[in-house]
Amino acid sequence: MYGGDEVSAIVIDLGSHTCKAGYAGEDAPKAVFPSVAGAIDQMEVDDLEKTENNSGSVDSKNTARTVDSDKTKGKRKLYVGSQALRFRRDNMEVLSPIKDGVVVDWDIVDSIWDHAFRECLLIDPKEHPMLLAEPSSNTQQQRERTTELMFEKYKVPALFLAKNAVLTSFASGRATSLVVDSGGGSTTVAPVHDGYVLQKAVVSSPIGGEFLSDCLMKSLGSKGITIKPRYSFKRKEIRPGEFQIVDLDVPNTTESYSFYSQRVIASDIKECVCRAPDTPYDESAYSNIPMTPYELPDGQTIEIGADRFKIPDVLFNPSLVQTIPGMENYAETIHSVRGLPQMVIESINKCDVDIRRELFSSILLAGGTASVQQLKERLEKDLLEESPQAARVKVLASGNATERRFSVWIGGSILASLGSFQQMWFSKSEYEEHGASYIQRKCP
Repeated sequence: MYGGDEVSAIVIDLGSHTCKAGYAGEDAPKAVFPSVAGAIDQMEVDDLEKTENNSGSVDSKNTARTVDSDKTKGKRKLYVGSQALRFRRDNMEVLSPIKDGVVVDWDIVDSIWDHAFRECLLIDPKEHPMLLAEPSSNTQQQRERTTELMFEKYKVPALFLAKNAVLTSFASGRATSLVVDSGGGSTTVAPVHDGYVLQKAVVSSPIGGEFLSDCLMKSLGSKGITIKPRYSFKRKEIRPGEFQIVDLDVPNTTESYSFYSQRVIASDIKECVCRAPDTPYDESAYSNIPMTPYELPDGQTIEIGADRFKIPDVLFNPSLVQTIPGMENYAETIHSVRGLPQMVIESINKCDVDIRRELFSSILLAGGTASVQQLKERLEKDLLEESPQAARVKVLASGNATERRFSVWIGGSILASLGSFQQMWFSKSEYEEHGASYIQRKCP
C-alpha cells in the first residue's frame, strides 16, 4: 500500500502511434507526441565527418544498416518529440519501439518516458506515483521490465499498470462493456466484465490508422499524386499572396524518415476527407461520386473521390486491400484478418452466455481511428444484421473526438484520482520486499 502525500499521480498511455501523458484528475493529457524516435548512429556521425572531409560524398544506404544492427543507446543519438522529429537531420532513421503491441526497443521507450517527464510535464518522477496504461495482452516479462525501469531508473514512489480496455470502460462510467479500440497500429476487441479483461475472448487485427494511411498513400500514388514531405521544398513569395515552390536537395535523408513525413500528411488527408460508407463499398456505385478537394503543404490541390469511402471500408472488409495498387504484398497477411463486425461477434461468442446480452448493448468505440466519420453508425448497422435476433445492439462512442482519441488516458486519469484507489498502488517498499514479479498480484 502507498500512503503518499497529496501529490497528483501521473498517467501515461504509450500507444503505437502517440504517447499521452498528464496529471490524474485532469480531463485531457498535457502532452501528446509521436511514440517514435529519430535515431542517428554516433559512430556513423564520426565516419560521415571523416568521409566528407576525404571525398565529399556519403552513402546513405549504409547508415540504415548500421542503425538497425546497432541497438545500444551509447552508440546512437535519439530524438524524441514532435519538434525534434519535424527537423530533418542527415541519416536519421525513424524507429518505433512497439511492434504488434509488444515493446521491442526499451531504449526508445525509456527516451519517450524521459521526454514526457522532463521536457513536457517538467516534473521529477521521484515525487509522483505513476499509472501506466498497457495493452490487454501484455506479457508478464514486459510488465516486470516496466516495473524495474520505473522503480530502478525513475525511482517512482508507487506504480500501477492498468489494461487499456478497462480504462476505456471506466472513462464511459461502465464496469462491463465490449471495448473496440482502433488505434494507430492495430484494432483490438476486448470484453471487460466487472473491471477485468476477459483474456480468452480478446480478438485483434493488424489494421489500424497507420495501415489505412499507407493504403491511401499507395492509392494516391497509383493515380500519379505524389505527397511531397515538408522538408523537401520551400515556398518563395514572388508576389504578395503568390508563392513559388522551390525543391530542396536533401540527399542524405533516410527512407524511413521520408516515409514517416509522408505518412503524417496522408494521415491528415484521411482525417479530413474520409468517412465510412453506409453500405459495403462497391466500385461501380462509387465511381461517379463527387470529388473532395484537399490542399497539400506544397500548395498543390488534389481531388479525392471514391478513395474517401474505400479506405475506411478496409476496416469492415480487409480483402479490399488486394484492389489497392501497391498493397499486393499484404494479401497474405490480410487473408486471415476479419472485419470489425465479425471480430465483435467472435469476441462476444467466446464469453460466457450470461453476459453476452450486456456486452451487445454496451459496445464502446475508442482510439484515434474510431474518429472516422460514420464509423459508429456503420458498425451498428452491420452488427444488427449479423447478430442474434434477441440481442439489443448498441454501439456507443463519445460525440467528442478528443474523448474518443484519449479515452484510455481519461480512464486512467479518473481511476488514479479516486480516493478508494489509493490503497491499490504497488509501492516502492513492496517492490523492494517482493521484487518486480509481485506486480502480477498487485495489478492482475
